[in-house]
Amino acid sequence: MFDVGFWELLLIGVVALLVVGPERLPGLARTAGVWVGKARRLVNSVKADIDREMRTEELKKILDKQNEFRDVYDIVEETHKDLKTSEKEVRDAVTELNEPDPNVAPSLPDEPNAPKPTDASHPDGDKRSA
Repeated sequence: MFDVGFWELLLIGVVALLVVGPERLPGLARTAGVWVGKARRLVNSVKADIDREMRTEELKKILDKQNEFRDVYDIVEETHKDLKTSEKEVRDAVTELNEPDPNVAPSLPDEPNAPKPTDASHPDGDKRSA
């Protein structure tokens, strides 16, 4: 902004001493210091407010992104639950197929000397001789 160096401040001090006088210069310096302090506090306050607003906006953007991913996360979780349910159903079905049914008598292997049924059976159960 302004580039005020040592020589510029010395020149302002000499002019102020000549214009205001040595009696009122300390009061003027004190008043100027108070005003400069207030101005600095005001500037720092405005900077802090701007920084706070910028951080708030960044947090809002982050939350919006998380909400977008929340939908995807919910879909993934729902799919995961469905897969777990399907896995359990398949395991139960496989277990049922591997377990023998207690209501059905186990079949015995065919005896080697037992007569085998013929295809010449009548639907009524009568056998016809050929």
